[in-house]
Amino acid sequence: MTDVPLILWFRRDLRLADQPMLSAAVATGRPVVPVFILDPETEALGAAPKWRLGLAVESFAQALAGIGLRLTLRRGAALDALRALVVETGAGGVWWSRLYDPASVARDTGVKAALKAEGREARSFAGHLLHEPWDVETGTGGPYRVFTPYWKTVRGRGVPAPAPAPAPAPGRMRAPAVWPESDRLADWRLGAAMNRGAAVVLPYQAVGEAAALDRLRRFLDGPVDGYVEARNLPAVPGTSRLSENLTYGEIGIRAVWHAGVRARDEGRAGAESFLRELAWREFAYHLMHHYPQITHANWKPDWDSFPWRGDSPDAERWRRGMTGERFVDAAMREMYVTGTMHNRARMIAASYLTKHLLTHWKVGLDWFADCLTDWDPAANAMGWQWVAGSGPDAAPYFRVFNPAGQAEKFDPAAAYQRRYIAEMSRDPGPEALAYFKAVPRSWGLDPGAGYPAPILDLGEGRARALAAYGARNA
Repeated sequence: MTDVPLILWFRRDLRLADQPMLSAAVATGRPVVPVFILDPETEALGAAPKWRLGLAVESFAQALAGIGLRLTLRRGAALDALRALVVETGAGGVWWSRLYDPASVARDTGVKAALKAEGREARSFAGHLLHEPWDVETGTGGPYRVFTPYWKTVRGRGVPAPAPAPAPAPGRMRAPAVWPESDRLADWRLGAAMNRGAAVVLPYQAVGEAAALDRLRRFLDGPVDGYVEARNLPAVPGTSRLSENLTYGEIGIRAVWHAGVRARDEGRAGAESFLRELAWREFAYHLMHHYPQITHANWKPDWDSFPWRGDSPDAERWRRGMTGERFVDAAMREMYVTGTMHNRARMIAASYLTKHLLTHWKVGLDWFADCLTDWDPAANAMGWQWVAGSGPDAAPYFRVFNPAGQAEKFDPAAAYQRRYIAEMSRDPGPEALAYFKAVPRSWGLDPGAGYPAPILDLGEGRARALAAYGARNA
């Protein structure tokens, strides 16, 4: 069996180190055929994440070439593509790293069942998370619904098998006797929907495993010390920015966790808070596994009768960063210029849409899913529902963020707002002007046209939201 190839089906695990599936393949001594499939589930990605995925795939193909392998690209239904590759290569099995969103679970379950029914080895591996969602339970044996007790449970745990520490990248690996035919990545046109925005967003991406590891190193070399406070200041480079790389598996979560633990043990002030944020990501996947409806329906069913507004001209102004609320608009424009958005700004932008404008959280969720290069199905769903009040939040009724008050507290010199809002300055900077180069021409936006008046008075918006929530709780 050592000469029978293995097909390694890569998805959101585009790295060589801290890669359990790859380590297991090395241990077999068998030839491997790395594959990436553009299947309908992947085709359904929004414009920005699909474009950014293409960059990740291109970088990973180069990394594989460095250890003597080629990345085979195929387009179509995953099962059909894998069956064809098994026949072409004589492979004895298909391996992959697990994903947890409902669409991926349904696809992977079907693939595994079909391949096993045909007598093929079909094996899935951990690697995208520190802990499998079903491995963390309450004292009574069920899933957690609140983050704090979840964090208390996982905080002291070591990273489980197959290895207590991340494995290094392998050296040369065995190639098959004959390589299968492959599509050309350029022919897939994964960035087509980005249009002119791709050129604007590209400089802000840190693509590939080497860039991700460098990001982690630079964060732990300095910014981690001030992380507790700086992580809330959008004008300050105080976060790791690893969400982009974790999304595509360009860095392993176990590698990040172990580095964070070392920093904590060395007495670095913000390391504990950083580890807590990594656990927040885990909690999002924990919830999505146990309550998959969180991606598309209210996590708390009693919110189904809440009188959310649907899409509207107000929501369109929000999407375009033209609400007249500078902190909100800076956040939305940052996303169009950089492909990401500061976490504090995400909360403010989401709260404004769902509470001041009483717009359904799914309107915002769908827009972020189209525009974020670090889009993550679990984090996006939990984040929106947490802010809206329909998700895992103990006190949604009282949490209505005031954008102006938040700006005074977290951007007191308005540096973040000026960075992205050209209309605030007679001589706007390049990032503020870049927004107008990135947005669709059909929007007809012009930095010289003046800044819009607010959609509504913040006090009146808050009162309306509280009245709506109060009526629901009456």
